[in-house]
Amino acid sequence: MSEIEIGVSKRGRRVYAFDDVAVVPSRRTRDPENVSVSWQIDAFTFETPIIAAPMDSVVSPATAIEIGKLGGLGVLDLEGLWTRYEDPEPLLAEIRSLPVESATQRMQQIYAEPVKAELIRDRLAEIRAAGVTVAGALSPQRTQQFYETVLAAGVDLFVIRGTTVSAEHVAKQREPLNLKKFIYELDVPVIVGGAATYTAALHLMRTGAAGVLVGFGGGAASTTRLVTGIHAPMATAVADVAGARRDYLDESGGRYVHVIADGGLGTSGDLVKAIACGADAVMLGSALARASESPGGGWHWGAESHHPELPRGHRVQVGTVGSLQEVLYGPANVADGTANLIGALRRSMATTGYSDLKEFQRVEVVVAPYLAD
Repeated sequence: MSEIEIGVSKRGRRVYAFDDVAVVPSRRTRDPENVSVSWQIDAFTFETPIIAAPMDSVVSPATAIEIGKLGGLGVLDLEGLWTRYEDPEPLLAEIRSLPVESATQRMQQIYAEPVKAELIRDRLAEIRAAGVTVAGALSPQRTQQFYETVLAAGVDLFVIRGTTVSAEHVAKQREPLNLKKFIYELDVPVIVGGAATYTAALHLMRTGAAGVLVGFGGGAASTTRLVTGIHAPMATAVADVAGARRDYLDESGGRYVHVIADGGLGTSGDLVKAIACGADAVMLGSALARASESPGGGWHWGAESHHPELPRGHRVQVGTVGSLQEVLYGPANVADGTANLIGALRRSMATTGYSDLKEFQRVEVVVAPYLAD
């Protein structure tokens, strides 16, 4: 790929966000009803490629159950309010009502309450009792501390999620998490990320992960680019990691690692383009925070927004567009891509002539930066 000269001593690769690209119709079309949007990871099959992000504004035990019943996967943040407080509802209400000027500081105070192992156990047990797939997420820093509790609670899928996760973390103060050894010793499939480059993703795939999350500070509530200067436009990031998946498939003799886009996915069009660029599924935050059942009540925030030392996100108002059923399956009463996400995906696949998600990854994509205007 060609590079652009930034200055005499520095060159940079031209990369693309979802707003910069579009999919192209082909000579064949289909009926949307004849399109399959199901996907499978390890032994688990889901009717939709939707994973609800482990964020307190998106997933509670109740919404994880509802999303599971609707054919997706809800991932509970095991370092969130639900595992810090016996009754987090008053805290959620307070966060929703905080004035802008004091929101970050007060959220730091609220999230300073320690995570409790017994609450991890109880929340996951509540989801399991509903008969849906159970998934929970920990940061790499907390994984060693709580993973035994998570496994004992009967989790089906374990997610290790951070702003960025590497297979070669270096730390002088403590022994870092050995991902390869850790994943090898577990009895459940592990999804790990984020990663935003071919090399980082390939290294994560070599740890034995079942899936890799693609993204770095691209969400609606994130200010990572503003605070640290780090950003990964998602169309290129997903395509790069999909390339790593292809090469690892050859290297490993046939082991397929799922690519999950995580960030920069605010509308149904973004979902479509993520899969077109090579994703097997998408992890949604703000898109699901707009559902009336979501704990954020029309507000959205992530773990970065209450980091105790360097906050890299805001609590943002995303509003409410309908129920989870309407957000995922419609009917939509708005024309901005925030409702009937699956209906839009089906229609795009049908319009371009593809019958399932794996086929749709081969759709023609063009660079069309005018879409950002």
